[in-house]
Amino acid sequence: MRLSTTSKFALVVALALPAWSQSFLAPDAPSVLVSRSTPELSFSSQPPRMSPELALETYEQRSAQQGEMLAAYTASTTIAAELPDTAQRGEYELTREYVAPRTLKFTALRFSGDKFVKSNVILRMLQSEVTHVEKQEGAQTAINSANYKFNYKGVQEIDGRAVHVYAVKPRQKRPGLFKGRIYVDVASGSLRRAEGRLVKNPSFFIKSVEFVQDYADFNHFTFPVHAHSVAKTRVVGRAVVDVYNRDYAPSVQTAQLVSAVSGGN
Repeated sequence: MRLSTTSKFALVVALALPAWSQSFLAPDAPSVLVSRSTPELSFSSQPPRMSPELALETYEQRSAQQGEMLAAYTASTTIAAELPDTAQRGEYELTREYVAPRTLKFTALRFSGDKFVKSNVILRMLQSEVTHVEKQEGAQTAINSANYKFNYKGVQEIDGRAVHVYAVKPRQKRPGLFKGRIYVDVASGSLRRAEGRLVKNPSFFIKSVEFVQDYADFNHFTFPVHAHSVAKTRVVGRAVVDVYNRDYAPSVQTAQLVSAVSGGN
C-alpha cells in the first residue's frame, strides 16, 4: 500500500501518536474488540525484584540489545480513529512488516468508516511512522538517559505485575519527546507502559497530544500492543486514536545471535 494523500487539512491531524511509539526504542481497540496475543515471555514462579536503579539499567540494556539483534518482524494492526466533535470515525485493519534497519511496509486488509478519517488521520499516522523508520530517527526519540532525565516514583501494578514507576522529563524540547511516566517490570526490566504529553506539537494546528501506550514481550523482544492518544486540534477539535498490535513474529540478526550464544567470542 502506498501511503500518500492530499487534503486542505493536511497539517491538522498530522498525528496523535509519537512517531517512536510503533517502532519501539531503536538505539541509532475500540469499536471492534481486538484480542491481545499472550506474551511468550513468562515465569514459572515470581522472580526476585530488581532495585529501581538496576531495573532502569536493565531496561536500557534490553532496549539497546533489541536494536542490535532485531532483524525483522511481522504483526497485525488495527487502528480505530475518531473525531468526536464531528462524529466521524474509521477503522483500518492492516499487516505490518519491518526489516532492519529502515524498511517498514503496511498491507491493507479492511477499512470501514469515514474516508476523511482514513485519509487525514490514519494514513497520515502510518506515513509518519514509515518516514520515522526510513530516516532512522529512533535515536532521537528513544526513551533513554541520553534523551531523558528519570525520577523514581515508587512501585505500582499493571495487569497483576509489579512495576517501577519513573517520571521522565526530556533533556531537550524536541519533536517526538514527551513529559510523563514510564513503567518498568521489577523482575525483567521490560518496559510495560509509557504515558504523557508531547513537549513539542507536530504542527501549529495541533494544540496538544496526550497518550498512553502499553508494551509486552514476544520472544524476548518488547513491542507496543496498545496505544491510546488524544490530540486537540484548532480546526476539527479532538482526534482520538487507538492502535492495537498483535501476533508479533520477530526474527533475530544471525550474526548477533551467534555472538550472543558464544558469549561474544
